[in-house]
Amino acid sequence: MAFTRATGKHRRASRTARTTRNIAGIATLAASGVVASVASPALAATDEAAHHDTGLQQAVVVGDELAGRIEAQADAQQAAAEAAAAKAKAEAEAKRRAEEARKKAEAERAAKERAAREAERKRLNTFVAPVDGSYVSTPYKASSGLWSSGSHTGIDFHAAYGTSVHAVGSGTVVEAGWGGAYGNNIVVKMNDGTYTQYGHLLSIGVSVGQPVTPGQQIALSGNTGNTTGPHLHFEARTGPRYGSDIDPVAYLRSHGVDV
Repeated sequence: MAFTRATGKHRRASRTARTTRNIAGIATLAASGVVASVASPALAATDEAAHHDTGLQQAVVVGDELAGRIEAQADAQQAAAEAAAAKAKAEAEAKRRAEEARKKAEAERAAKERAAREAERKRLNTFVAPVDGSYVSTPYKASSGLWSSGSHTGIDFHAAYGTSVHAVGSGTVVEAGWGGAYGNNIVVKMNDGTYTQYGHLLSIGVSVGQPVTPGQQIALSGNTGNTTGPHLHFEARTGPRYGSDIDPVAYLRSHGVDV
């Protein structure tokens, strides 16, 4: 009887080769008496039956079946090992991708945080006009008897009664209250060491010691103090007190404000 098997990774040896091996194995088993017990029924028959069927053929068949079972078991074990290896590889790949995704997310988050910090740094170092969409109605050093010094120590921005007044840059409030001829006024020490003043205010929205940032509303414009009508008086100074004024237009322009 011929035995065939599909070609593949674990192709079994030919029947002749297996029979040869099985015969060798039978010889070994015979030494231990195993074949004798298998062959005994056949030997008990006639001499002619023994001549044609010594029991060796039965042993070969048994050995062949055993070899088939062993080979099937080996195939199953190898298949299980391959499946386990494939699973481990897939898990390792999934873990690698997850780690890459985590690192990418962290890098993106760090980049966004750096960009936000940089944007905030730039914002805090930016200067703006104290009144949106306004213009200078009275220039610096204008002469008039309205001022005790004989000339204007700041500039006036056109501003209707109750217009929002903004801090021109980052700093800390060092004065907030009544300022005599300036009426209600605020003085801010800027982060660069200079000072800015906002006068003739209707109301004040900050207090001494409070930090302010560019564009932050700090007051409403008004008509308090020595004035002929509502507007914002703005000064740039080297110190916190009257008399340390510098050209406010040049000051604002030096900080990028279009005045």
